[in-house]
Amino acid sequence: MFNVKGIRSGYGEVTVLHGLDFEVKHEIYAILGANGAGKSTLMKTIAKVLPLKSGELQFKDEDVTHLTPYQLAERGLAYVPQEQNIFPELTVRENLSIGGLVGKRSKQERMEEIIELFPDIAERINQKAGSLSGGEAQMVAVGRALMQDPVMILLDEPTAGLAPKYVDGFFRKIKEIHEKKGVSIMVAEQNAAKAMEIADRIMLLSLGTIFLIDDCNNVDIGKVKEGYRI
Repeated sequence: MFNVKGIRSGYGEVTVLHGLDFEVKHEIYAILGANGAGKSTLMKTIAKVLPLKSGELQFKDEDVTHLTPYQLAERGLAYVPQEQNIFPELTVRENLSIGGLVGKRSKQERMEEIIELFPDIAERINQKAGSLSGGEAQMVAVGRALMQDPVMILLDEPTAGLAPKYVDGFFRKIKEIHEKKGVSIMVAEQNAAKAMEIADRIMLLSLGTIFLIDDCNNVDIGKVKEGYRI
C-alpha cells in the first residue's frame, strides 16, 4: 500500500528522520515513540506537508515522491494533523463538505455514512466546529478525511488532549473504520498500550531512526520500553 525508502526529513538545516525504510500494508500500522522521536515529522513528510530531504515514497505502486498534498488526496491518501485539523468558523456540515471535494460519490451519501459512524456529531451538524469539545472536534476531523473516500488515512496523535471518556471510544472507532470501511490506517500515537490493542503492526521510532518493527502479537514489552528509554 505505502512504501517508504530511505527518507530523510526535518526542519531547515535540522534533520529529524534519518533514512527510514518500511512498508505499510492493508492494516492498522502504529507509529510509536517518545516525545521527539519523529512521529509527527514522519506523518507530515508522508502527507507531503513537509518536504523530503532525500528518499522515495510509493503509494499503490506509484512513485509519489514529488506529488503535492492535493494530488496525494486525489489518489486516496487522507491526512488528519494533530493540531488545527478543523475550520472552527465553519459548521460541522461545512467542514465535512470540504472533505467531499475529493471523491466521486455524492456528498450527501458520504455525509450520511459519517453521521452514522459518529452519531455524537449528528445533532451538532449546523453548529460551528470551534464550539465543539475536543473529542467531538476530532470526530469531525476524521469524518472530513473519510469524506474523501480514502484507501489510507494518516492520523497524527488523534487522542492527544482528549478527555479520558473519549479515548477508548476513539480507538474503537479507528478499528471500526479499518474493518468496516476497508481503509488502511497509519496512526502516530503517544499511548502505546492503547495503540497496540488495535494495531496489526507497530514501528517504534527512537531519535529519528527505526528502533523496532514487529507484529503486535510478537512485541516484546521490554524491547518497547527500551525504545522509549524507560
